[in-house]
Amino acid sequence: MAAVGSPAIAEASFVSRLVTRKTVMIGLLILVVVAALAILAPWIAPYSPSRLSVVNRLKPPSGIYWFGTDEFGRDVFSRTIYAGRLSLLVGASVVAFAAVFGVTLGLVAGFFRRLDTPIARIIDAMMAFPDILLAIALVAALGPSLVTVIVALGIVYTPRLARIVRASTLVIRELPYVEAARALGVPTWRIMSRHVLRNLVSPILVQGTFIFAYAMLAEAGLSFLGLGVSPEIPTWGTMIAAGRQYIGQADWMTLFPGIAIILSVLSLQMVGDGFRDLLDPRLRKDL
Repeated sequence: MAAVGSPAIAEASFVSRLVTRKTVMIGLLILVVVAALAILAPWIAPYSPSRLSVVNRLKPPSGIYWFGTDEFGRDVFSRTIYAGRLSLLVGASVVAFAAVFGVTLGLVAGFFRRLDTPIARIIDAMMAFPDILLAIALVAALGPSLVTVIVALGIVYTPRLARIVRASTLVIRELPYVEAARALGVPTWRIMSRHVLRNLVSPILVQGTFIFAYAMLAEAGLSFLGLGVSPEIPTWGTMIAAGRQYIGQADWMTLFPGIAIILSVLSLQMVGDGFRDLLDPRLRKDL
């Protein structure tokens, strides 16, 4: 039988609060549906996303083409769910990149006083640039490709996570149990990983969901500007950019990719807000 206050009971309590939080559950449901459609796209899509059919160009939504067709006769529904695979891949990769480098920089800056000032100034300098402008500059310098987009957005959003981790580490390192661990001669790396990092899971998780949403939006913006991946690869940004020319006669070309972006980003924001309220005791108003 689990003891009171044990991790098992804490986890069960968190899950029960999560289930009663309607916004979180709605966001998770939307996110799961979007992810399932993207992952299962090869089996769900009725047509190949690159299949051309000039005879059927600019067909409105119907029983044959659920979301209509584009200027080359390609099925918009197939291209929309295939584009979701790339957006989710970019978002997840950017979160992983930012987590590795952002958490490392934040921990080092917050734990070691002599390294705090130079690292903090670098973080502040990077955050002084608008996100999209810095991403455009990096992609333009490195050349447009999927890897470049991931690296550029990872560099853009790493300071966000590093700043949060640094601020939390500055507080945690002064707590009595950390001081006790130092007095007992526990190695520094063990204190940082076992006593500091484990207490940073909540803010990292919450910020990770926001970075995921920001990265998907930024990738769509870069693709819209022609600075993303190769044009023949379907992305929500390139689909919207192509649909601008036909907005008066084929508004479905921009409508459905736009809805996909809105639903994906909104669901991530809802999940992030819900996690923040659940994991931060100061924000638990109605739980």
